[in-house]
Amino acid sequence: MSEQLFISGQTKKEKYVELLPQIYALTKTESSWIANLANTSAALKETFGFFWVGFYLVSENQLVLGPFQGPIACTRISIGKGVCGTSWEQKKAILVSDVEQFPGHIACSSLSKSEVVIPLMKENEVIGVLDVDSDQLNDFDEVDVKYLSELCTWLVSLH
Repeated sequence: MSEQLFISGQTKKEKYVELLPQIYALTKTESSWIANLANTSAALKETFGFFWVGFYLVSENQLVLGPFQGPIACTRISIGKGVCGTSWEQKKAILVSDVEQFPGHIACSSLSKSEVVIPLMKENEVIGVLDVDSDQLNDFDEVDVKYLSELCTWLVSLH
């Protein structure tokens, strides 16, 4: 696959429908999971212009910062803490329209206004999370949850 994305869609859904097959093609023959997470972060940020996109991976009973695109981030998150830790604990996607309203939100950046977190599930255990932040309120919806969840399922299948 080329090193350039081809996205012509105008709506969020159209962009996901075009982007996901390109990410699948990019990652299916790469044996490094970290490389695949890095390119996935870049592709999502490039396509949607999200404020921050990245992965936290479970290590030593914490979420530890993995590949990402955006400003410097929190390095470690405990289970049940913030949106990422809550997604890990509950083993489900969490959509937050206003991070200021989320109890215990961890403010890695004061510019983050909304967030979506998708757990990476393998054999019914969370092995990491995909965290996407926006500098706009209400920037995420069920379209994001649907397509990001599909993407995470794909990425875990490569692990």
